[in-house]
Amino acid sequence: MALPAVILAAFDPGGVPNTVTSINIIDLVDLIFSILWPITVAFFIIMFVLAAYLFATARDPEKIKQARNAVIWGIVGVFVALIAFSIVFIIRNLLPGV
Repeated sequence: MALPAVILAAFDPGGVPNTVTSINIIDLVDLIFSILWPITVAFFIIMFVLAAYLFATARDPEKIKQARNAVIWGIVGVFVALIAFSIVFIIRNLLPGV
């Protein structure tokens, strides 16, 4: 009956797995941006491919206007995303000690 206790006494499981010693807000923001940036770029690529498809299949002026609006709003979206992703880095460089 004591055999399980003897066997478990010799078992060393090691340290606690997946421990985070310290995480700060800057590392967390960098992690979130490293996940969101590729998703954002992929979204814009898909959006511009869709706009190109709309241009290729447009036959009347209304469809051409719709495709042109898709490109314009795509460009506006790229600039807004670039500004949004840049704000954090600008603030980080302006604040001392961060």
